[in-house]
Amino acid sequence: MRTVIVEAEWDAEAKVWVATSDDVPGLATEADTIDALRSKLEIMIPELLSANGALPEGVLDIPYELRSTGRAALPA
Repeated sequence: MRTVIVEAEWDAEAKVWVATSDDVPGLATEADTIDALRSKLEIMIPELLSANGALPEGVLDIPYELRSTGRAALPA
């Protein structure tokens, strides 16, 4: 199975990481931390792929890459 790419962006106003993926139809979730986001993704990715009929039978491990972007200012 090919690696699923998930994009995560920091929403400074809401103070959450927002994740979406073109590889996983319907994936849209958010979390306060990257670790919490990763935990959610490990549940949601296989569930959504299965629901969309995109998870090959017998596949147990789904490789994914979490790409994160965010902006911050360094203190003066």
